[in-house]
Amino acid sequence: QLLQSGGGLVQAGSSMRVSCAATGGSFSVYAVGWFRQVPGKDRVFVAATSGSGHIARYADSVKGRFTISRDNAKNTVSLEMNSLRPEDTAVYYCAADPDYGAFTDAINIDYWGGGTWVTVSS
Repeated sequence: QLLQSGGGLVQAGSSMRVSCAATGGSFSVYAVGWFRQVPGKDRVFVAATSGSGHIARYADSVKGRFTISRDNAKNTVSLEMNSLRPEDTAVYYCAADPDYGAFTDAINIDYWGGGTWVTVSS
C-alpha cells in the first residue's frame, strides 16, 4: 500500500514536496516514482528512481526543477518540486513496480497511491 501526503495550493515559483510511504513488501526491491494527471487527460510520467535510489530519470518538463528521493530505511519516496508553474497543476500519483523500465507508461505500473492534488496559481 502506498500512502501519499503533501500537496495543496501554492503560487507559481514556489516549492512543494509530496511524499509516499509504503507498507508491506520489501520496499527496496521496487522502483518507485511519480506520475501526474490532469482531469480528462492521460496519466503521465514525472520521475522515477531505482530500488537502490542510485538511478533516476525525469520527464523533460520537470528536469532541473523536480528531485525524486527515497529512503529505504523508512520505506518512503518524496518528490521535491521547485520553481513550480501553473502547468504543473495536476493530481500526483505515487507508483511502485519491481521493474524500473515499467515507468515508461502508466499502464505498466503494478501499484499506485491514492493521488494528491497539486495546484499552482499564476
